[in-house]
Amino acid sequence: MKELVEVIAKALVNDPDAVVVARQEKDDEIVLTLSVAPSDMGKVIGKQGRIAKAIRSVLKAAATKENKHVTLDIIE
Repeated sequence: MKELVEVIAKALVNDPDAVVVARQEKDDEIVLTLSVAPSDMGKVIGKQGRIAKAIRSVLKAAATKENKHVTLDIIE
């Protein structure tokens, strides 16, 4: 899941080296934290959060296969 978020985020931003994804896992829940350069924040979130919502939807579909619950937090 972490790799999936990294690939998607790096494809969207101008500075792919600044993309950092951290993973925390407890029981059947996974919390992923995505950090990008401040200048790329708008590209990851999108207008009215549409891109962020799409990334979360893809994660939810991947997590369903593994019977897990995934949360994505986007931070500066």
